[in-house]
Amino acid sequence: MKLIAIRHGETAWNTQGREMGQLDSPLTPLGIQQAHCIARRLKRSSFDVLYSSDLGRSVQTAGIIASTCGMTVNIDEGLRERHMGIFQGLTVAEMRERFPIERQDYERIGFDYVIPGGESARQRLERSVRVLTAIAERHAKDTVVVITHGGFLMGFFEFVLNMQPGNGWRFKRYNGSYNAFQYVDGQWSLEVWNDVSHWDEERL
Repeated sequence: MKLIAIRHGETAWNTQGREMGQLDSPLTPLGIQQAHCIARRLKRSSFDVLYSSDLGRSVQTAGIIASTCGMTVNIDEGLRERHMGIFQGLTVAEMRERFPIERQDYERIGFDYVIPGGESARQRLERSVRVLTAIAERHAKDTVVVITHGGFLMGFFEFVLNMQPGNGWRFKRYNGSYNAFQYVDGQWSLEVWNDVSHWDEERL
């Protein structure tokens, strides 16, 4: 089974450095271009099933792909980004000003810190592995595209490569990027990461 994982196109809050979590922000004009670029790439390579997170930025990206490729979008809320609780909608500076203790704990404790009103990176990772593995087992002989989120993908990337949690920041994760994994005999492996060669078509 091949899993092609796409990060949604750029949003307004991405450009402002605001933490979206499970809130939402519309795609920018560049984000819409990114979605069209990846849609054309996917149409050329073909795939069998299309899934998306239920958050608006992913649904908007998936809608462009579905329209271009003649597919139907299957919504799965398990593909959502980490719930960032009290930090959602804020920049890092605003977090430190409004919630100084919680932000310090977030940075100090890291992987296991449960953000008030939200979830921990561990909880997001466990969800990503559970949801993506269920999709893989449901479509054992298919090529499946999922539209999801940067943090969700980064945690799964670290898991597949057996990396120490929190070290994935060393690897870029662009909006609208093409990432591919394989699932064979109950094991995940990485095939492609952060490929944006399709941008060259429109010189993004």
